[in-house]
Amino acid sequence: MLASPTTLHHLLLPAPPHLAFALPHAAPPLHAWLPLSRVAPPRVAALTHGSSCRMRRRGTRAKVVAAGGDEASSSGPTKFSVKIPVGDRHILVETGHIGRQASASVMVTDGETIVYCSVCMADTPSDPSDFFPMSVHYQERLSAAGRTSGGFFKREGRAKDHEVLVCRLIDRPLRPTMPKGFYYETQILSWVFSYDGIHSPDCVAVTAAGIAMALSEVPNKQTIAGVRIGMINDQFVVNPTTEQMEDSELDLMMAGTDSAILMIEGFCDFLTEEKLLQAVETGQVAIREICKAIDVLVQTCGKKKMVEAINLPPAELYRHVEDISGDELVKALQIKEKIPRRKALSALEEKVIMILSEQGYVSKDELSGPIENLADIVEEEDEDEVIEDGEVDEGDVHIKPVSRKPHRQLFSEVDVKLVFKEVSSKYLRRRIVEGEKRSDGRSACELRPINSQCGILPRAHGSALFTRGETQALAVVTLGDYQMAQRIDTLVDTEESKSFYLQYTFPPSSVGEVGRTGAPNRREIGHGMLAERALEPVLPAEVDFPYTIRVESTITESNGSSSMASVCGGCLALQDAGVPIKFPVAGIAMGLVLDTQEFGGDGTPLILSDITGSEDASGDMDLKVAGNEHGISAFQMDIKVVGITLPVMEQALLQARDGRKHILNEMLKCSPPPCKALSPHAPVIHVMKVKPNKVNLIIGSGGRTIKSILEETGVYAIDARDDGTVKITARGMESLEKSKNIITNLTMVPKVGEIFRNCEIKTIAPYGAFVEIAPGREGLCHISELSSSWLAKAEDAYKVGDRIDVKLIEINDKGQLRLSCKALLPDANQEPGSIKQQTSSSVKEKVVYKDDIIKMTTRRSRRKKEVEPSAAENATPKTLENSTADSP
Repeated sequence: MLASPTTLHHLLLPAPPHLAFALPHAAPPLHAWLPLSRVAPPRVAALTHGSSCRMRRRGTRAKVVAAGGDEASSSGPTKFSVKIPVGDRHILVETGHIGRQASASVMVTDGETIVYCSVCMADTPSDPSDFFPMSVHYQERLSAAGRTSGGFFKREGRAKDHEVLVCRLIDRPLRPTMPKGFYYETQILSWVFSYDGIHSPDCVAVTAAGIAMALSEVPNKQTIAGVRIGMINDQFVVNPTTEQMEDSELDLMMAGTDSAILMIEGFCDFLTEEKLLQAVETGQVAIREICKAIDVLVQTCGKKKMVEAINLPPAELYRHVEDISGDELVKALQIKEKIPRRKALSALEEKVIMILSEQGYVSKDELSGPIENLADIVEEEDEDEVIEDGEVDEGDVHIKPVSRKPHRQLFSEVDVKLVFKEVSSKYLRRRIVEGEKRSDGRSACELRPINSQCGILPRAHGSALFTRGETQALAVVTLGDYQMAQRIDTLVDTEESKSFYLQYTFPPSSVGEVGRTGAPNRREIGHGMLAERALEPVLPAEVDFPYTIRVESTITESNGSSSMASVCGGCLALQDAGVPIKFPVAGIAMGLVLDTQEFGGDGTPLILSDITGSEDASGDMDLKVAGNEHGISAFQMDIKVVGITLPVMEQALLQARDGRKHILNEMLKCSPPPCKALSPHAPVIHVMKVKPNKVNLIIGSGGRTIKSILEETGVYAIDARDDGTVKITARGMESLEKSKNIITNLTMVPKVGEIFRNCEIKTIAPYGAFVEIAPGREGLCHISELSSSWLAKAEDAYKVGDRIDVKLIEINDKGQLRLSCKALLPDANQEPGSIKQQTSSSVKEKVVYKDDIIKMTTRRSRRKKEVEPSAAENATPKTLENSTADSP
């Protein structure tokens, strides 16, 4: 219902004198004080936004402001703005002043984060298809955060993975609102022009796209909006800031209309179904308020919807397709195997197309007899009729009765294909509801047979083959060091990286087809991220398992729910690689037949567990849920009708929990089972801590020291961080121990009175000799401390390369070491026993110092041998003398 001009008059905010409208006491009609090009005709607006567009003079929180009157409209753009309450703050929506040649464009501001979104349509319609021709492009401009690209090309390039995910968030809730028969190609462009690092732009972009679509000429059915829901201290927060999200147990992105839910996606730390439903309910309340405010704006400045451009197939074509293919279609849908069923449906489709597009079809109503007698009815007599003499008078005209030809109807091939697909979906849904059996013979709650195997790839660090019905995923785990981490370039932090990531691949061979291969498409990126989020909460902390983990999921067969098969297969592969996960997780896909009354049901929505590809395409919902028997770790829902309600979603979540329990029990029957130990082909990683001010000693000038350690020991990599954490990645234990000892000696903190045996003289100077007490650590033994007797030159007693025993007698303010060889030599004034006693005392002091060794964590192979004691426990006093680490 359109608001009256009087109501809008009361909703207008006060404007500056030079921009205010000159409104009389009796408000004129709506078109008299708003530009005609920006007002939708009342009939179309009422049809499009109908009951959801009610306004009240009091209690309405969103208010539209129009800047610029009649004079301004002739010299410049008219700007409309509205502030919409979202959570604990407002977002500002502006339109009419920018992007005026687009069908619609908006600027949405949240804090200092600004997202611009435009909607454009092609001038002519595309060829009819069963898929609405809409594309979405979302880009985060680096200039929004005051940055520029660090590469050679100083501009944005191909979309990053997280930008692709936002594109999917925008596309999925909008597509169900598009009417059938509208074939104008539509493009949505969204850019982040400003980012304050506090307010996330992704949820703003979803709402901005919904507003732009509502203002445009595209005849979408309903207005949509999107929000993010977090849970902090058991309280739900709408559109939380980035700082709040660090403490949140839930990250839920959802979109919908003022009355229903269209899309949810996110991850959480194993929340219960009840908690998730409460979060969705909180988000639905926020979305409802946003949609109402958008409808107010649409009534003010929305464009006329192109309802007349909707081109549907002829109504009688549906009846003709059912008449021709009905019985054969029922038989084809009863075939359990996917490929034979697909071939039977394709052959039947070709038959229907040939009859309706080439031969022509005669309706049963036009025939006086059965269809099989059509040739006899329409046959014409070509022979002349013989008339005997005298039977007719001369001059009479004989009129021969001729059968009437039935009218043959021809339809376009595209329309026939569209209708055949709809009829096939209708018959499949009817079979599920009426016959209570699905295409493969299962009931609504029944799952397909499950089989799993681990360790099928001998050289991989971990592998698993998970099969559920005709869906199969091969998961492979690779373990590595920090260099294998995936780097992420974001608007704020350019050094961010991920130590765990899952990559999903869906080759065309998995469905028996020929297609393009190459870079991952948007679907592969989205499915991979969903499976990654499902597995991430069960991974150990980096301090307990210091590996970078890569999971590859290759779909070798697909008949629905391949992303959830990736979750199950990835979980088994992680266990096979020896990753100490907290507990197993599994995933399941749920479907829905919403209107069961159409097919003879009681009207109650029918929830389907573990849906196949055909049930996904013909159903009304695709809900993917991953987790364990106690909670949910990741979820994603797409709706193909205009939304579902919370009770339906609750039923689906509870049925999904029962399905997950069954899958987890089947995964325990894996044969062969996961090895649950590190592969002998996996690298060995050792983590140790040193004082932060000693990190430079490990790296050396220009990285010289760390390079020499790598060359000398043969380890893969050494990662020395500013906080004093040193991570060593090696091929085996031998090279690992060697590099560990070198680093321990480099970073040790010597004490006055310590004795160092068998130390090499590195350099001889006129004033003494420089002795290396540990790799990279040298001290000066003055010429007066080299011998108990007087020396004119150090070369008189020693040369470079000689090895001597020295004692540390002083550490000056600069940290330089002063050594003495004389203190260990027999002296005439010193009893031999005292020398021995001093030496023993020094050694004893060093043995006490072994308690200052930093604790270390080493991951080693346990496949063929039991856990060995750590090196520190087996270390001898001699080893400790040469590997003393600094105390924390």
